[in-house]
Amino acid sequence: MEAAAAVAPPAPRPLRSLCLRPAPAARRGPEPGPHAARRHMATAVRCEPSRRPEARQRHRARAAAQGGGGAGAGGRRKRLAVFVSGGGSNFRSIHEAALGGAVHGDVVALVTDKPGCGGAEHARSNGIPVIVFPKSKSAPKGVSVSELLDTLRGCEVDFVLLAGYLKLIPAELVREYPRSILNIHPSLLPAFGGKGYYGLKVHKAVIASGARYSGPTVHFVDEHYDTGKTLAQRVVPVLADDTPESLAARVLHEEHQVYVEAVAALCDGRIVWREDGVPLIKSRTNPDEFT
Repeated sequence: MEAAAAVAPPAPRPLRSLCLRPAPAARRGPEPGPHAARRHMATAVRCEPSRRPEARQRHRARAAAQGGGGAGAGGRRKRLAVFVSGGGSNFRSIHEAALGGAVHGDVVALVTDKPGCGGAEHARSNGIPVIVFPKSKSAPKGVSVSELLDTLRGCEVDFVLLAGYLKLIPAELVREYPRSILNIHPSLLPAFGGKGYYGLKVHKAVIASGARYSGPTVHFVDEHYDTGKTLAQRVVPVLADDTPESLAARVLHEEHQVYVEAVAALCDGRIVWREDGVPLIKSRTNPDEFT
């Protein structure tokens, strides 16, 4: 399928709407019974927030020095599961933001299809449990879909964040976490999205198309590749002498910022759904404005 060329969207402006529905409260699945517990005992992990006071203090001090404040929402910190397949730079950005107080939540589990990837190693080094999913020839210790769901329930996960996870999420997980799964994609969706569009393949296609703009998209996840409702985007100009690598580096820089901002809004409860099914982010400083 030929991808449509991306065009520059109009500059963001405050939006007002009288037909808004709050996003659903952070959800928890039913308590797993004794049979479920026995069923995945061999592969389940114990999920707890990372407790490294020195790291938290260091990151909070850095955030304060850079002018960042803590999360605006009070109450219980949300519990996050992040899915990765590679180095996990977006996972690291979210984890650091959580440690620094910019995200009112904690990464309590890391799910990966590649147990030796950089994201998994970072999780282990920070005391975050690693769950291998799915089971495959290269990952024989992986869990099944039912075991994954049981483990996430046991971890009391509120939200699922895909950060470079290359497998299609099973429909059972989407149904278990309605409007509670985010993904980040390195193009301005719906252009250059779908099966087969990932990593440098996206940036090669953008340059080859002659598109003048690209950038990351944060969107909610449905049962297909890159078709869920868009939550946030950042625009990155495509330069005349860009290579896929140079464009990827500039898009990735924006990814780290826009994804953290979207996750912060999710944890703060600042996402509302317009009557036509479009999600909007309430401004942290002015609840009558949307970004």
